[in-house]
Amino acid sequence: LIASFLLVFCGVAVWQVLSIPESSIQSEVGPILAPAILVALLSLLGVFYLLSAISNKAPDCIHQEEDQPLKGGAKRVTYLLGGGLAFVLLAKLIGFLIPATLCGLGVSMAFDAKFNFKTLLMVFAISGAFWTLFSAILGVDLGPLVNFSF
Repeated sequence: LIASFLLVFCGVAVWQVLSIPESSIQSEVGPILAPAILVALLSLLGVFYLLSAISNKAPDCIHQEEDQPLKGGAKRVTYLLGGGLAFVLLAKLIGFLIPATLCGLGVSMAFDAKFNFKTLLMVFAISGAFWTLFSAILGVDLGPLVNFSF
């Protein structure tokens, strides 16, 4: 089941990679290369994981008596996927900062961070730092930092 969701997520990632615009600067390495390699490798690993899960060769802590999965697994996955989905759906509409903050918040809450002002401020600062480094300094087009002109 998880492997199937992973492959669906990889399909969404392929769609996003294919929507990256080509760079106007002529170079051998364009903006699509690194994300395309990463998505291809993750998709390949997803296929291997699906095959191992189907053949019951995938290790699972449920089968070990001394190990137990962490509680709240569905909630963790919801936070993680919800944050990623919020970024994918909102980034082109309202800019980079707020969707990246929501994505970071989803990831942090999936790993047991508390939803409070400190966590929100940290993911907001990290999102702003990423945009500043990649878009403002390195010239990677991440879109506007904030866009409220609907």
